[in-house]
Amino acid sequence: MLLQISEPGQSAKPHERKLAIGIDLGTSNSVVATVRSGEPVVLADEAGRSICPSLVHYAADGEVIVGREASEKLLSDPANTISSIKRLMGRGVEDSESLGHSLPYTFAEKAGSGVPYIATAAGEFSPVEISSEILKHLAALGERSLSSGSATQLDGAVITVPAYFDEAQRQATKDAATLAGLNVLRLLNEPTAAAVAYGLDQQAEGLIAVYDLGGGTFDVSILRLSKGVFEVLSTGGDSALGGDDFDQSIVEWVLAQCSHEGVLTPIEQRALLLKARDAKEQLATVELVSVDFNGQLVELNRECLAEILQPLISRSIKSCRRALRDADVNADEVDNVVLVGGSTRTLAVRKAVTDLFKQEPLADLDPDRVVALGAAIQADILVGNKPDSEMLLLDVIPLSLGIETMGGLVEQIISRNTPIPVAKAQEFTTFKDGQTAMAVHVLQGERDLVTACRSLARFELRGIPPMVAGAAKIRVVFQVDADGLLMVSAEELTSGVKTSVDIKPSYGLADDDISRMLQDSFSHAEDDMRARALREQQVEAERVLEALVPALEADGDLLSDEERQAIVQSMESLLQARQSADNPREIEAAIEVVAQRTDDFAARRMDRSIKAALAGQNLDDIDS
Repeated sequence: MLLQISEPGQSAKPHERKLAIGIDLGTSNSVVATVRSGEPVVLADEAGRSICPSLVHYAADGEVIVGREASEKLLSDPANTISSIKRLMGRGVEDSESLGHSLPYTFAEKAGSGVPYIATAAGEFSPVEISSEILKHLAALGERSLSSGSATQLDGAVITVPAYFDEAQRQATKDAATLAGLNVLRLLNEPTAAAVAYGLDQQAEGLIAVYDLGGGTFDVSILRLSKGVFEVLSTGGDSALGGDDFDQSIVEWVLAQCSHEGVLTPIEQRALLLKARDAKEQLATVELVSVDFNGQLVELNRECLAEILQPLISRSIKSCRRALRDADVNADEVDNVVLVGGSTRTLAVRKAVTDLFKQEPLADLDPDRVVALGAAIQADILVGNKPDSEMLLLDVIPLSLGIETMGGLVEQIISRNTPIPVAKAQEFTTFKDGQTAMAVHVLQGERDLVTACRSLARFELRGIPPMVAGAAKIRVVFQVDADGLLMVSAEELTSGVKTSVDIKPSYGLADDDISRMLQDSFSHAEDDMRARALREQQVEAERVLEALVPALEADGDLLSDEERQAIVQSMESLLQARQSADNPREIEAAIEVVAQRTDDFAARRMDRSIKAALAGQNLDDIDS
């Protein structure tokens, strides 16, 4: 790749190359990648860190901190530091409250929205809004990494989602990206993204099983790779199974060992979850660890960990067996098994996967980064940088789609594991004589009863000519795009009366909500800029004061009483400005006064330090 040769006149000019990124929006961690010189690479921040914790901290003053810096607030301010928000994407209030035992948050619901809001010191925020902050952070990282000294704007992004995400969860992810100002080229299933990375990197062909166990979701996909075509044969999984559940199981085991029956405080809960996660990760390399709970040490070894996690791992293996059955293949026909997600580092997980497929899984690429790399490859193609690419992705629908019929039954229109994009139609008729309207209830799920499936939308077809029951012909069309998002239309064929709906699940945000939030971000841009400037000066004031206090204690004898008093007065003025000023210039001016009054003091301290360093030495020693 050091030398790329193109036909005369066909090579792209540097300024014509479009900038695209792939984002793995994970439950525990997120990663952003791009394609450089034909190779997918993960982008790192200024400190060289390529993995961004999926954490958002909301301060009382409205400041939003994302990523590594937010992790410092996990124990000190757990109620305002949001983690694992992906688990709440596209979920209703009841769904979210069912997870409340493992999430130290206070939930609220805004009237009529159906969306769970998390109460913080800065206000109440939906999962979509919180996820958008992570996406903004990742997009900014991508822009900084791809900039060449001038302003850089991304042309598009591919964002990955678990293969088993339903319509509501996919729509919520797209809403978050829209709110973050991203042009979403495609929502790509995580196992498919991993297959893209491995398929191109390894030139693999044949059947591949992708076992994707992340922080909050589990997916398994069976794919056939052949000459650049990535065909998903089947997919399965559990959108509520992941490393977070592993950690919670360890916490419950530790509490049982300590005979603890009370309710943990948010800080105790968060601290114990972090210790459980550390223990789980350490047991991948050591045989025995100790978990400390309020001074009680509980020993945990690999064998015990495997017993604790066995019910959860068994759930994932059950999904694997079903995916194999849906693809009509046996486990021994699979050529390669790919592990994706940080939770696959758990040895008990690897053993279970090895036992099922009777082979060692591939681990050539980092399971935390492989999804982002595959997304970057697809983004580079979709944005137009590789117009001659022959790679084709044939993804599938994870859950069946249908409508409600009489008796509370579900008539499937599109079956699960159908390749997308896809459009399918089915004809229905009226139930009563003279019926002039029909209610269409769109559902997703595998069960025959409406009560066992998930409701996606309801709409009505009106204006049907009055006829005897069964005479009208109503054609219902389901269209699923490449992102897995659904549009449903209904038409009465004799009259031509027609209506349609883009599925906006009740747990997502409506278009006007997204517009309002975007408009708010524009209208409050000036206020946000001022708030940021004020916060920066407050931090600088804290730094100056924290440096001066020990300096005065150590070398205050270098000052006269008048000089010391003048410095102390300027420090008090700076402290008062830092606490009460609402204009950053006031704090900046107070910092300048402190700097002026301490210049001579700093010079004297420097002289003393140099004299101390040179004391007892002669010129020959110094010269040598």
